[in-house]
Formats: sequence, C-alpha cells, structure tokens
Amino acid sequence: MTANDSRQGTALLYDPLRNKGTAFSATERAELGLDGLLPPAVETLDDQADRAYAAFLGYDKPLNRHIYLRQLQDTNEVLFHRLVTRHLEEMLPVVYTPTVGEACRRFSEIYRRPRGLFLSYEDRHRFREILRNRPHDDVDVIVVTDGQRILGLGDQGVGGMGIPIGKLSLYTAIGGIHPARTLPILLDAGTDNEELLNDPHYLGRRERRVTGDEYDGLVEALVAAVEAELPGTLLQWEDFATAHARRILTRYQDRLLTFNDDIQGTAAVALGALTTATRVAGTRLADQRIVILGAGSAAIGVADMIRSALVDDGVPEEEAVSRFWFVDVDGLLTGSRDGLTDEQRVYARADEHESYGLAEVVDRVEPTVLIGLSTAHGAFTEEIVRRMAASCDRPVIFPLSNPTSHAEADPADLVRWTDGRVLVAAGSPFPPVTVDGREVPVAQANNVYVFPAIGLAVTASRATRVTDRMMVAAARAVGDCAARFAPDDGDAPAPLLPPLREMRDAAREIAVAAARAAVEDGVAPKATEEELRAAVEAAQWSPQYAQ
Repeated sequence: MTANDSRQGTALLYDPLRNKGTAFSATERAELGLDGLLPPAVETLDDQADRAYAAFLGYDKPLNRHIYLRQLQDTNEVLFHRLVTRHLEEMLPVVYTPTVGEACRRFSEIYRRPRGLFLSYEDRHRFREILRNRPHDDVDVIVVTDGQRILGLGDQGVGGMGIPIGKLSLYTAIGGIHPARTLPILLDAGTDNEELLNDPHYLGRRERRVTGDEYDGLVEALVAAVEAELPGTLLQWEDFATAHARRILTRYQDRLLTFNDDIQGTAAVALGALTTATRVAGTRLADQRIVILGAGSAAIGVADMIRSALVDDGVPEEEAVSRFWFVDVDGLLTGSRDGLTDEQRVYARADEHESYGLAEVVDRVEPTVLIGLSTAHGAFTEEIVRRMAASCDRPVIFPLSNPTSHAEADPADLVRWTDGRVLVAAGSPFPPVTVDGREVPVAQANNVYVFPAIGLAVTASRATRVTDRMMVAAARAVGDCAARFAPDDGDAPAPLLPPLREMRDAAREIAVAAARAAVEDGVAPKATEEELRAAVEAAQWSPQYAQ
C-alpha cells in the first residue's frame, strides 16, 4: 500500500456520494486503501440506518436533530436518504417544515460544511463561470431562493439556503431524483433584516437588498447562466417575496423549464385536498363558495389552480372566478380598491363596494370552503368557524400558513367548534384529532405531495416546460392517491391526502399523471402511458450502495 493509495482511500471517505463508511467490505477496504481507516466491523446499509436512527433519537430538540441529519447528509448521502425514506413521517418535519425555519434563522450559527452555490450580486457578471464550479456536471433540478420570504419568518438573507437544501433532499427521498443531479442555489441580493445586518457572524452579503432594475438584472443573470450552462434543467423558484414571485414566474415560464412552488405547488396540493374533501362531502367542486384569507402570491395561486380545474370541468371562466372571495388585512378585495395587482384584480368583487372583514364575509357568503394563507395566527376564530358551520353541513377549512405558529387555527379546535363535521388540512404538521372517540390524522397540505413528483415527471418525460395542465393533473392525482392509499374504511374517516409513508409510491402515480399532461400539451415527446410509467419507474433512484 502506497501513501498515495491511502490518500485516495481517505478522499473516498470524505466524498458523501461514494462513502459507504462501515459498509465497505473487507475486499473493498483492501483494494481502495481503506484498511485501518475504519473500525473492523462490516455493516449493511440497514444496520447503519438502525444505528443512525438511534443517534437521531438521542437528540431531544428538533433543531439538533436537523443538524445531525444535515451532518449525515454531508458525510454519507446514501445512508441519509435510506434513513429519511424509512422514517419519512417522523423526519419530514425535521428535514423541512417547521424545523427548517429555525435552521434558516440560525444558519450562520449552525453552518458546518458548504452545499450548493451562493451567487452574490457583486458576482452577477460571473454567474456562468461560477455555475461551472458546481460539484457535478449533470443537473436535473435546481431550487433557488433569494431568502426574502422564508416560510412565515420573512427576510432571512443567506440563511434562506436551508430551504433549497431541504427541498432537494425531498426531491430525492420522495421523487427519487439522484442526489448528484440536484443543485441548491442562494441568490444573495442582500438583506433588509436589521438583526442580520448587525450580526457580526452573519455569513451573507452585508448590504441592503438591491431593488428595481438592479434586482431584475440579478435574476436575469441567473436565468441566462442556467440557460447557457444547464439548458433543459428544471429551475424551481422558492420563497421569493410576493412582489417578485408572480412577476418572475410570468416572465420566465415560457422561456425555461420552471415553476414556482409557493404559487403552483401550494395550489396543487390545496386542489388535491379539496378534490378529496368534495368527494367525502358528496358535493362537486363546481358547488363550492370559497373564501380565502390572504391575497399574496400563494393565495392567488391557489385560486388560479382551483379556477383552472373548474374550467376544465366545464364551468365558464366568468362563473369560475365568481366562486372566490378574497380577504386581506384591509378586508374584502373589491373592484373599487386601489393598489391591487393585476392578479388580485381578477378576483376583486365588482358587486361589492365595502371592504368587510372576514367575519362579515363569512356571514354574507356562507362559504363551503375557507382557506388561510395569511400567516395570521388564530385568524379563524371560534365565532367565525361556528358561523360557517351553521350554514354548511361539511365545512372545508384549510389553515395553510407555515410554520405552525402562524397557522390560522388548530385543527383540534376546528373539530370541536364544528362538532366533528369539519374536513381539514393544515399547512404544518399537527397531532391527530379525536372525532367520535377515534383518532384521525390531520392531513398536512405540504407541497411535498407535488414538487418531487413534478421533478420526476419532467425528468422521465423529457418535458421542456411545466404547464398549468400538468399541475392540475398532478393535483387530481394527489386526490386519487388519497383514495387509493388511505381509503375510507367506513369506521374512521380517511385523511384528505395520501399518508406520507406511501409518498414514494404516490409520487410515481402523480408523476405519470403530470407526464401524460406534458405529452398532451406538446411539451414532451410523444409516449404512451405505459412508456411514461416505465420511464418514471426507471428514473426513480433508490438509496443503495453501488458495488
């Protein structure tokens, strides 16, 4: 054994995609210069996962568990993904919401090893050159954020990198996108968070955010670099401020293979849960009167997605729009109000001239569906919910704001205030609720039901664009998977979304539906459903050690 062989063995142990740790066989250890660098025991991947799970449980605080999993990911990608896929329900809230919010807030404090690319404003003329520094040449999915609107926490600056890292972990764990073919990007435009600007340990650009043409030029520099270096790669926009999110999506959705998860992913999951809820209630989507609290990009996106489904079901466009009432901090959106965006004005009520608050809107409209994307904790009060339930046999209520501390209501309260009649999905994880003496899981309307499947769909089908019909197809498939993987057994009511433990299987079904829509829309090569299904199954990577 030469010194050079030993150094190669050491380098192998520091490569998270090739490292097997104690799973290297005796033969591999001898051949790869690993003798003496590992304890003598040889474990299987499942042995390692058992040991890692015990270590995970040894941390009592969610943030410490998050840090442990991130360190494991940076050490051994295969083991990390085997562990997460085996315990997805338990680890999803740690890898992603709500714990990732705290990890973003304390990013500079807990930073250990680099992952992804940081693209700063000062380097905007060199983005293509910097993209060439990516760890792996071939990339299927990029998730990018500028850190300005992280969950319900606001501007986290460079700390926003926790979001792309967490999202891409789930692209792999659920969608099966190979971890080497993912790339998280933090677009550092600066920060307006005074606490970060005054923090001597803050790791980001210590300047106010660039705005206006400078900001648009920064985004364009990123897009141009991706087009030049990684053409055909899916680019997902994540946690951009309301003022930018819709505008960026509109500008680039016909130019790139791209989508905005906050706008389109949230909307697809909400539509999927609503599809199940209407089936359980014995009603039709076209029968619903929908009140939405919050009028940001995510809320408008939810309405747009439901409206598309209504039109797809044969409801005239004007009638579909009339099914929505939006309420924000200033009350009901009306046509007489100044300062509305073009997207908001579509839903502004021309038949109303006074901006009533939520309680009065509920009284006047008698909604069948109440959706919250306001980040206003507790906004769905007992009085409002009881008023809604008085005129609706099976009220559908979705408090979708993240994190848990910003939810519009606690599902347990909703069950109590409606005498168990509510059909509920929440944006954050909540414990099971008791209905008629039985524990019923609360559906978490997490975007994880959609975005990994979209990544899998475009990878397998070779789609060149993400269309609205692809997202609606994915949403309907989410509802179908809820019935398939969690059927109502006549005793305890089934949740409105598929169980998380079945999400890898569900992701394949959702991906096939989205891929089929891509072919029908002409943005993917012609293929039969059988061919698409085979391509999806072949594209879904599983965490196993290479021989």
